[in-house]
Amino acid sequence: MSSDSPSSHTFISQRLRLHYVDWGNPSAPPLVLVHGGEDHCRNWDGVAQALRKDWHVIAPDLRGHGESEWASDGTYFIAGLIYDLAELVRHLNLAPVTIVGHSYGGHIALRYTGLYPDEVRKLVAIEGLGPSPQKMAEEMKTTAADRMRKWIDERRKMVDRPARTYGSIADATARMQANNKRLTPELARHLTEHGVRKNDDGTFSWKFDPALRAWPPYDVTREAIADLWECITCPTLLVYGKESWASNPAEDGRAKHFKNAEVAVIDGAGHWVHHDQRDAFLTLIRGFI
Repeated sequence: MSSDSPSSHTFISQRLRLHYVDWGNPSAPPLVLVHGGEDHCRNWDGVAQALRKDWHVIAPDLRGHGESEWASDGTYFIAGLIYDLAELVRHLNLAPVTIVGHSYGGHIALRYTGLYPDEVRKLVAIEGLGPSPQKMAEEMKTTAADRMRKWIDERRKMVDRPARTYGSIADATARMQANNKRLTPELARHLTEHGVRKNDDGTFSWKFDPALRAWPPYDVTREAIADLWECITCPTLLVYGKESWASNPAEDGRAKHFKNAEVAVIDGAGHWVHHDQRDAFLTLIRGFI
């Protein structure tokens, strides 16, 4: 292992063997980096390398992602992922911990912090509040039965449809770049190399469980989620890319549910702020955490 690479470890949560990487410096304050959906822990490498001298950086692979095991039934409700984060913090005795989460990882981190406010020192969520109030309202116009049938239909299609494969790392990298045109070729290649596994026939597939693409048909209410946000006591930074599709909570009303939060918008960035404008992002969070 080179000095620029982390060590790999596992722990058990709800009978699943989950993977995380440790960037060393255990005497420093703990910092957990939580990736988003259909991603992996090595997407944080650039951020971790920049912060490892001052922090003990830990980055987990969420269940169904990266080197972590897949749920046996292919079902991924957020309660299970919150439990996994709680188990990681407990397993490594990290509390009080600083957490940075991106997208779905931010969603998980925000709810965890609302449940255990004394366990988190500071929190950064990159576009982690989930769908906008407008989108949530549109979703709730459908019945619970309709959402459940849609979920069942999507799961059946995944069973019937073979997983997409790529003939080479280069082919998979091209798909990665098409998904985020702001990625440099070097970063796209890095993300791809850590995000695929080689199949027996020589092709490559993404490591995440395809079942993750079927969004769970139900969750707690919007009011219950807002209640959790209101329970967060630590300083909280809500980061958004100015060119992202995500709704800004300072404008859509969600920021009002936080006792101690500020919203920061980074120019020239889309949804993957920490990739699109890494230097600006690092400057921002260094000053915050």
